Amino acid sequence: MHEQLKVYEEKMQKTMKSLDSDLAAIRAGRANPHILDRLTVDYYGIPTPIQQVANVSVPEARMIQIQPWEKSMLKEITKAIQTSDIGINPTNDGQVIRLVFPELTEDRRKELAKDVKKKGEQAKVAIRNIRRDGNDACKKLKGTEISEDEIKDMEDELQKVTDKYIKEVDSAVEAKTKEVMTV
Repeated sequence: MHEQLKVYEEKMQKTMKSLDSDLAAIRAGRANPHILDRLTVDYYGIPTPIQQVANVSVPEARMIQIQPWEKSMLKEITKAIQTSDIGINPTNDGQVIRLVFPELTEDRRKELAKDVKKKGEQAKVAIRNIRRDGNDACKKLKGTEISEDEIKDMEDELQKVTDKYIKEVDSAVEAKTKEVMTV
């Protein structure tokens, strides 16, 4: 591969990494303990994050379990969850608090699948823009010591790299869509 094209392939790799991290952020029906990050409870007069007064775990795919270190905190934590915008009613058995997440509805799954496809399209556009920049750089080389045949070869090589990354985007989007749509 020509030295001038390596810069563009690195940019495409970064775009792919960005897409992977975006897709990882889309949780498909799994309980995520990070939804409690912004909730605070009154702990001896001081607003304190739930993670600092209790053990938060995910024993099952659709359940978060909160076990306070002091039993007196059960009511405070339950009250904080009920007054928050999480939209899930906590169940308190005197020892632990459980948050059971309902399964995703078909509509919500379709909405998430659309979001996944949208992120995939954005990645493809970014990759195509990188290819355009590379082709522009190749065209600027005309009139220098590089022959037109070499410039054409560089453009072809850049197109092959672009096609490779577009296929990677398509397969990542397809895999995530399949994950979101499975019940």
